[in-house]
Amino acid sequence: MSQSAVIAERLSAIRQQLTLENIDAFIIPRADEYLGEYVPVRNERLRWATGFTGSAGMAIVLKDTAAIFTDGRYTVQVPQQVDGTLFQYLSLTDDPQIEWLVDTLGAGSKVGIDSRLHTLAWYQQAKAQFDKADIELVDVKQNPIDVHWQDRPQLPTSPFTLFSHEGAGRNSLDKRQQIGALVKKQGADVALIAALDSFCWLLNIRGNDVPRLPVILGSALLATNGDMTLFTDLSKVPSGFTEHVGQGVTVKDEAELATALAALTGVKLLADPHSANAFSQLQAQAAGAKLIAGLDPVALPKAQKNAAELAGMRACHVRDGVAVSRFLAWLDNQVEQGIMHDEAVLAAQLESYRLQDSLYREPSFDTISATGPNAAMCHYNHNNGTPSTMTMNSIYLVDSGAQYLDGTTDVTRTIAIGDVSDEQRKMVTLVLKGHIALDLARFPKGTSGQQLDAFARQHLWQHGFDYDHGTGHGVGHFLSVHEGPQRIGKNVNNVALVPGMVLSNEPGYYRTNGFGIRIENLVIVQHCAALTGSEREMYEFDAITLIPIDARLIDKSLLTTAEINWFNQYHAKVRETLTPFMQGDDLKWLNKVTAAI
Repeated sequence: MSQSAVIAERLSAIRQQLTLENIDAFIIPRADEYLGEYVPVRNERLRWATGFTGSAGMAIVLKDTAAIFTDGRYTVQVPQQVDGTLFQYLSLTDDPQIEWLVDTLGAGSKVGIDSRLHTLAWYQQAKAQFDKADIELVDVKQNPIDVHWQDRPQLPTSPFTLFSHEGAGRNSLDKRQQIGALVKKQGADVALIAALDSFCWLLNIRGNDVPRLPVILGSALLATNGDMTLFTDLSKVPSGFTEHVGQGVTVKDEAELATALAALTGVKLLADPHSANAFSQLQAQAAGAKLIAGLDPVALPKAQKNAAELAGMRACHVRDGVAVSRFLAWLDNQVEQGIMHDEAVLAAQLESYRLQDSLYREPSFDTISATGPNAAMCHYNHNNGTPSTMTMNSIYLVDSGAQYLDGTTDVTRTIAIGDVSDEQRKMVTLVLKGHIALDLARFPKGTSGQQLDAFARQHLWQHGFDYDHGTGHGVGHFLSVHEGPQRIGKNVNNVALVPGMVLSNEPGYYRTNGFGIRIENLVIVQHCAALTGSEREMYEFDAITLIPIDARLIDKSLLTTAEINWFNQYHAKVRETLTPFMQGDDLKWLNKVTAAI
């Protein structure tokens, strides 16, 4: 049976369920019940219903039609994967889904959702819009996809691991009591800890339940005194867990969360309406709990890495620097021999160097290995189609990261394959100038990433250019490569940057059907030593990524003396740090590419 026939059959099954429940439309988001960026294969409901493999999207199935909504990253991919006779192609941004449903359905209609797959904030907004249009929002008892997904994959079965208190820098009891005090400060009795990386950080545990993210599935309730109930798969609890986490931790089966929420009568429950699912908060509210909307209380303390966590991050970046540099040396050698590989081979070769590290676990996200025009799609994935092969006189972009037992990495390098044009050199140099400006920024206590974003864009703006992604995201410690609450971007974000935070510095430029450029290092926020004792408390960034930047793509005439000095000093530091770990042709290559310009 063809893929289209399979999807048509699945749509028919979903519609049968809608008829049984007397529902006119059903919304299928990409997210699962944990609302994280990464979704276990078992929970890829959008993929099951549509065939679409992208990381963001939503489908809406009506009685006799259906639509799939995706963003600009997937305009090429959607028609390749999703049958246009079964689904209308619409935009996540230009075609607001609730408005589209209001326009499509008449008054008195019913729209079904699985409230586990949406945030409370989304639920409240959607309900308000539907109420105005006299459309009923129905929380289905059973997700029609779950009912009909016969060969649904199982979740991983391996037990979770106990993460050393030495590596974490603090024990679980200490963390739980600190966060419990923050919960009390917000006027709550208990907090719903829904983010997977949040409760794993609190308990100093890691797991294998989610691809690219070393966590376990579940959720937790944390009391103000630091006592915590973890709801997860009991078969995954390893021996020694009770001693490891210390007093005050109870573990229950995930299915018991509903009972626990139903028992919160009169309790003030702190939950983040933008990250915790609607189902859990609505259940607590129905039981008589008072919901207190607030940010995940773990997010900010987790983002402020302590000395042990920062030591781990620095150590893994040295080893990662060696692995990626060895890959870049190999790549230059292949190009010199005229051997042109495809994007999948290149990504696999890069990982082969990381795999030689005993502390390496997996990529921290799917590697973006993009040749020529593919790099103009800033979140390109060669696995979503046929990988392209490099061509001479082009640009290759590789954005990759690793999960090590002592930290998480994320780096992008843009590489010359043969000769490049003066225009391409100019654009790379403008991106580099922005990268340097942000790297050298000094800023007073209280400054947010939003206020620094223009540092990275200023040189592109002067020439009429820009890029459509954020400039920097937080990075976890052997946790999520995309960690909040801090970020550097145009969008409103008033979270002040504080010492210990790790962020990316990744300006870019993308010319449709032409080429793509991004230069990304990770940086640590630290006190500015040069301004100690100044009128204001001042901070700066310290780059921990140690990998050469391709000088063949730089137009030196566009750089100031200070920028040339930065470039040479950065390369001197890379050479000095990596030299003890490289040898032979790799070391020759390192000395050559880090020579002063």
